Amino acid sequence: MTDREQLPEPARPAPTKVADDRAVAPKAGGLMRSGLVVGAMTMLSRVMGLLRDVVVATLFGAGSGADAFFVAFKIPNFMRRLFAEGAFNQAFVPVLSEYATRGSKREVRELLDAVAGSLTAVLALITALAMLAAPWLVWLFAPGFGRDPTKLTLTADMLRLTFPYLLLVSLTAFAGSVLNTWNRFAVPAFTPVLLNFSLIGAALLLTPLMSEPAMALAWGVLIAGVAQLAFQVPFLARLGLMPRPWPNFAHSGVKRILVLMAPALFGVSVSQINLLLDTVLASLLAPGSVSWLYYSDRLVELPLGVFGIAIGTVILPALSKRHAEQASQHFAAMLDWAVRAVLLLGLPASLALAILAEPLLISLFHYGAMTEHDIAMAAMSLRAYSFGLIAFMLIKVLAPGFFARQDTKTPVKVGIIAMVANMVFNLILIWPLAHAGLALATALSACLNAGLLGWLLVKQGVLVFQPGWGRYAVQLLGGCAVMSVGLAWLAPEWQQWLGWGVWTRVKWLVLLVVIGAAAYFAWLAALGVRPRQFRMRG
Repeated sequence: MTDREQLPEPARPAPTKVADDRAVAPKAGGLMRSGLVVGAMTMLSRVMGLLRDVVVATLFGAGSGADAFFVAFKIPNFMRRLFAEGAFNQAFVPVLSEYATRGSKREVRELLDAVAGSLTAVLALITALAMLAAPWLVWLFAPGFGRDPTKLTLTADMLRLTFPYLLLVSLTAFAGSVLNTWNRFAVPAFTPVLLNFSLIGAALLLTPLMSEPAMALAWGVLIAGVAQLAFQVPFLARLGLMPRPWPNFAHSGVKRILVLMAPALFGVSVSQINLLLDTVLASLLAPGSVSWLYYSDRLVELPLGVFGIAIGTVILPALSKRHAEQASQHFAAMLDWAVRAVLLLGLPASLALAILAEPLLISLFHYGAMTEHDIAMAAMSLRAYSFGLIAFMLIKVLAPGFFARQDTKTPVKVGIIAMVANMVFNLILIWPLAHAGLALATALSACLNAGLLGWLLVKQGVLVFQPGWGRYAVQLLGGCAVMSVGLAWLAPEWQQWLGWGVWTRVKWLVLLVVIGAAAYFAWLAALGVRPRQFRMRG
């Protein structure tokens, strides 16, 4: 490529322009540093998300309005995992990385124009059809709502407002994938905060103006979609990668993305499909079941987003580049590093969620319309979800091991097995455990999914465990045991938390978190774990 313009290498700091318009990129930064940046931004987003849920729980509790909104938001949110951060991202980033590594600026810009235009055309059509078919979609995803015509109509009205969010957030994810490929991780990681700001503002400011108060939340979703896309546009323009959308399904890059995306539409979104199956069945259970699952799932999403998704986000562009360079040893070492990093933080988080389920739910949600019964029910599903937290995280870092190599068929086969298993687990566990059985079924199917992905990567020689795993396992398990014993011994009975004010709850919760984290990391330090052991160049 001696006669073509060269792009800055992806997944690296900002390129410096020189006179001949070629781009010179400094050395790549470390994966842990990039992961910490994404983790910090995601932590801010998740904290704001919890504040949002506190507001929603206080104003709407677990009643019909909250159930209607959660379903109306879950449907486009599920589709978003297919067309945005999920299947699209996993197919788009490896192709974009290859173009950026081997191609010219013109070729990359043509790819971006074609992908942006094609994505917009497809999603605009889907959005229009979904808004017309809103009542049927609600009946499909929450058939239990059909027994209450008022609830069904309310959910359909909300869905007509929330579904355009799919188009907006998918374009936002497209922009975020480009920024991540050029190592601008902080901007896409911060963007979800705008959704939380919008929903909090809508709940507080628009609710009094609505004849149906919960409808304000649907307006908040629509406002958030516009704000998120507008926020990322200037950063794309600054990189000189602002696309001029024009549909071109004949473009070779678009064809490759579609080929990769077709199976990934199912494979990468297995956990989301499982959650939707939970919603379908939960709508047939006691009133409030959808909301109990939602509130418990939101707490699991905090460590999943901060640790699992953050590491998965930074590792996909890096793995894609290693694959393009045919650096198989570095590729294997990166995967091993990702698994170790997930276990380091995911294991204690999973145990802490199970031990402190009621205190966490009470401190965050037991205000206003949220009752003691709601807390007890949500705690049951939270413990079930926490059992699968490590598996949810491992899927986020193991799946890129396939997608970075442009292998989307294998995760699909694994996903089909996990989906069938989830359906079987649902039918078995829903009768004795009700909504908690649905959460446990999701956790069990995630464990199966992660186990199969890991086994296949090892079998293919892609994931090669580096030396020291035996010692590392002893260090982690010992630290988790020390932390668990300390939390179980120090935490007051959860019924006491019900009578405390908000600040007393917060003080006790912070104290328990600090003591648990201090005990865990002190044990690791005493047994020789050091931060430098987790350095990995991107």
